[in-house]
Amino acid sequence: MPDALLLPDLIGALPLPTLAIDRNERIVAMNPAAQDLLGAGLQGRNFVTGLRQPALVEAVEQCLSDRKPRMAPYLAGDAGRSTTYDVSLRHMENHGFLILSFQDVTQLAQAGQMRRDFVANVSHELRTPLTALMGFIETLSGPARDDPKARDRFLGIMADEAGRMNRLVGDLLSLSRVEADERVRPTVQTDVTEVLRTTLRNLTPLASDNEVTLKSDYGEAPMLILGDRDQLLQVFTNLVENAIKYGGSGQQVSITTETNLRDPALRGPAVRVMVQDQGPGIDALHLPRLTERFYRADNHRSRALGGTGLGLAIVKHILNRHRGRLRIASKLGQGSTFSVILPLDSEGN
Repeated sequence: MPDALLLPDLIGALPLPTLAIDRNERIVAMNPAAQDLLGAGLQGRNFVTGLRQPALVEAVEQCLSDRKPRMAPYLAGDAGRSTTYDVSLRHMENHGFLILSFQDVTQLAQAGQMRRDFVANVSHELRTPLTALMGFIETLSGPARDDPKARDRFLGIMADEAGRMNRLVGDLLSLSRVEADERVRPTVQTDVTEVLRTTLRNLTPLASDNEVTLKSDYGEAPMLILGDRDQLLQVFTNLVENAIKYGGSGQQVSITTETNLRDPALRGPAVRVMVQDQGPGIDALHLPRLTERFYRADNHRSRALGGTGLGLAIVKHILNRHRGRLRIASKLGQGSTFSVILPLDSEGN
């Protein structure tokens, strides 16, 4: 059985921050990871001077009293970054030492917070159209029952709100699918030129309705990559559709491409597809967060144009699967450029 002389060596061999407390409530051993976390010079001192946080101090006191195992939280902060630990407290029977080990669970805590935020955002996005629908149904069942003009107007609004919910559910399902496939790299050769042609053909009616001119410059030569054609079509459809809607009526949307044998973003052969609009631009403050779920630079305008706040998040996950990148450049009053960078298939080009 290990004795007190072996304790520092045993604790020092453990990868997690670990320390030992004796019956006299003093820290008798710490490994280097624990010293980095809590600070050096604590050995031989009362544990309260090193741990300090009430929840953990209380757990230590209870364990020293009843010798039952426990878990307690510990929060650490350094240079603006907070770290969450789960602390395991276990008593060494026959030796009187209490062993504390600190497990970093920051990513789990962040994932849990992301799930809670996601549910809250979805609930918020659905609540508005649902409330509108319920209100109009109540009105049509009562005061507007025999008012043909009001009925037609309310039914039109209800159709818009139902369409908004349908788009949101569709984007949620799409986001779920692309996240599930994100780690599975595509193996089928796909022609980016053909995908762009299909995208522009599909969006020409929308551009016409918005009095927007689509200008393309990518030639006829194939640009082959290993990619999922349907997902890439979704990427370019999303970007060009956004450019049409947010660029403004009477403006131009340009779609251009270029290939590089060594693209600085991918450090290898790549194709860049640039979608440029002549709209009002986006404040630099918003650029880093545009691919976050439900983040909108202009909430009111985005909702008015039918946006769900998920389009660029879907684009990001699809490009992650393709080992690609999304670059966004914009200045207020000077439009925006969304650049998709995809690795070329060197064997097919």
